[in-house]
Amino acid sequence: MSASVPGDYVIRSIRADEWPAVKELRLRALRDPLAHLAYLETYDDAAARPDSYWRERAALGADGAAGARQFVAEVPGGMWLGTLTVLVEDAGTKDWAGFPVERRQGHVVGVFVRPEWRGSGLTKALFDAGLEWAWANGLERMRLIVHPDNERAQGAYRKAGFAPSGRTVPLAGPGPGEVELEFVLER
Repeated sequence: MSASVPGDYVIRSIRADEWPAVKELRLRALRDPLAHLAYLETYDDAAARPDSYWRERAALGADGAAGARQFVAEVPGGMWLGTLTVLVEDAGTKDWAGFPVERRQGHVVGVFVRPEWRGSGLTKALFDAGLEWAWANGLERMRLIVHPDNERAQGAYRKAGFAPSGRTVPLAGPGPGEVELEFVLER
């Protein structure tokens, strides 16, 4: 199937009943050649998860959910071209890595755009939708983490207005001492 003309899509929040599409796009993302730099899980781990996991994941990111919002870009006919999720981190809590959260902020995760749509402006459009939602919901800043070797992602994040904060985030995993870089966007 060939790609539509760039811009021939709509960006929207997912619905809880769309968990099969959430699963399909996530598994596709985890097969990307740079997935080992971009995601904290493997294809095999994700593929082995039961349907109940995917139902819950979709419900948490669906339109109407308070603590997260997953956006997708969809072409006429229903194919999803890309996705981005914003997780809300409240002030006074700790983030997933154990760092204190000083202000109410959004944490962008799960960014993926199908290869044939990269460079079309779709990634920026997904970020714009996520930022619009975040600012409308009182988030004071946005952040994400990115592997130092993932230059493709860093370029996309810079185009969306994010910049390195100077903070590194240690990763638990196979490579001892491995870190990712925090990028931020202030309101």
